[in-house]
Amino acid sequence: MPSPSERARLDPYTSQAENKSVTLSEKINDLCTIIKVAKTGMLVTRNAEGNLHSRAMNPVNSLGEGQLNLVFLANNVSAKFEEIENDSHVNVSFFDSSTTSWVSYAGRARVSQDRDVICKHWSMSVTGYIGNLQDGVHTGDENDPRVSVIEVVPDEIRYWYTEKGAVPRTLEVAAGAVTGKATSPGELHTITKEEIQFLTPHKE
Repeated sequence: MPSPSERARLDPYTSQAENKSVTLSEKINDLCTIIKVAKTGMLVTRNAEGNLHSRAMNPVNSLGEGQLNLVFLANNVSAKFEEIENDSHVNVSFFDSSTTSWVSYAGRARVSQDRDVICKHWSMSVTGYIGNLQDGVHTGDENDPRVSVIEVVPDEIRYWYTEKGAVPRTLEVAAGAVTGKATSPGELHTITKEEIQFLTPHKE
């Protein structure tokens, strides 16, 4: 593997984009903005054979300082729960196509049937995914035993943020192609594990 200085030379796009001077509060604001616009994330899990599977999921909770965990409600009979039991390491990514801003969560998923959390975040839209089986038990509501919570606790969050529109981004990249100089029409930020632990010291 190349040294840090050699990596920066060989990957000028990333080294130019990384901005380590942004405050934690600013990073959280950027993160919340991207996820609010993107709405839908892709939850990636690994099965027992080592294959990665992804599916679209909408977090049901709001993010902010002191709360960076992602909370999802889902059918615990689906394969993703078996995969989380096999390996709790997951990734969740979000993409805002209007700006090309993106977010990547690397962390662990924990599963529960916390009724308070389920009731707090319950939406009838969940019924549309699990259905009412008309058997008096699997009713498709917040009391359905199939409904579980997936909480993603991040170890690290990386995101790319840009406020430039499509035309300025295209022109900047085109200019770089002509001059041979790498260009980065946005900034790459990292919310580190230490910063996450600082925000939520009670979390494991």
